[in-house]
Amino acid sequence: MDQSDILRALRAKAEQLDLEDGLAERACLFDLPRAMIYLDGNSLGPPPHGVVDRLTRVAGQEWGVDLITSWNKNRWMELSSRVGAKIAAVVGAESASVRACDSTSINVFKVLSAALPLRPARRVVVSERGNFPTDLYVTQQLLAGLGDGYELRLIDDAATDLDAALDDTVAAVLLTQVDYRTGRKLDMKSVSARIHDAGALAIWDLAHSAGAFSVALDADGADFAVGCGYKFLNGGPGAPAFLYVARRHWNAMPMLAGWMGHAAPFAFTPDYRPAEGVDRFLVGTPSVLALSALETALDAYGDIDMASVQAKSSALGDLFIEAVETLCDGQGVTLASPCDASVRGAQVSFRHAEGYAVMQALIAQGVVGDFRAPDVIRFGFAPLYLQYAMIVDAAKILSDILRTKAWDRPEFKVRAAVT
Repeated sequence: MDQSDILRALRAKAEQLDLEDGLAERACLFDLPRAMIYLDGNSLGPPPHGVVDRLTRVAGQEWGVDLITSWNKNRWMELSSRVGAKIAAVVGAESASVRACDSTSINVFKVLSAALPLRPARRVVVSERGNFPTDLYVTQQLLAGLGDGYELRLIDDAATDLDAALDDTVAAVLLTQVDYRTGRKLDMKSVSARIHDAGALAIWDLAHSAGAFSVALDADGADFAVGCGYKFLNGGPGAPAFLYVARRHWNAMPMLAGWMGHAAPFAFTPDYRPAEGVDRFLVGTPSVLALSALETALDAYGDIDMASVQAKSSALGDLFIEAVETLCDGQGVTLASPCDASVRGAQVSFRHAEGYAVMQALIAQGVVGDFRAPDVIRFGFAPLYLQYAMIVDAAKILSDILRTKAWDRPEFKVRAAVT
């Protein structure tokens, strides 16, 4: 088959998949620019319908008119728990176990500092060397502050190296389920079981998991988890993060305390008395505008079967891999993600020696993904608003850019602050 025949077959396949897509109607919940193929929902999700109107209402009426009365009248004080309950439904947790608050980095500090005292005789935290850097930075500084022999033990790949790193000195294992560069996905249930067999606690970062595929925190044995609200959950830039604490650990106490985590915040007593349950993991005054945006964005997941979300994200990724590997054969791109969808999150990454310039050329032609050093071009497959036909079109544009070397322009090689 020549290139035109291959492209025709790919487009016919995509057309059939779009006809059979049970999530197709969800796309109408989003307004994306018509000339854009947006494959960066794994970095920043677009605003679903209603989010901007909600922000306008909260700013104009609740803040502008109702003012301070909104903490009661408009139930601002309940936002962390209300939004947390919506997220819980997406990540397979009971609603009382999840709170939306702070940033992922701060929540890593909170859950890890709460976990370590649960294993007081152990002094080691295990993580992957390639974990997202903020998780490692937070862990390094927390352990340095604790002193007393605490150490971070880094492994290359939890899928193959974890068992050898587990012994009776390990208190907790902190892992990101989906690798932010390659999209490799860990099996939460089996990995958590191995961690528990060694007497340690399993802490999961769901930054690239929540909203992308089925997650079952309760059923799969997670002890603690964190995640962000601005990727697949579409909460907006800098949206609040979330944390999860399994019911069996509700008495755990994080090192970071604040008035919102007090049993009676408005008693204003000088001594800290932690709230019951996961509320003790709250710290400062909730960000009302940001939480309101995230709350409305999560309506896009209302009454949705996360298994169907996972099936579509896998199929989108499979189609993209097939299209790129056939249309771009011999053009310098190599697959960096697992080919097997069962061990891949909702993203596909390729490597190219001029990856940054290639991505800038793609963006200039309306295909938006992103780049991660040193040579990874990433494409996210958010099932709620993408169509299969878009995936083939994106692969064709990538092929044209590589074939014509359209990326080889000075302006495409100047690194921006955000890549």
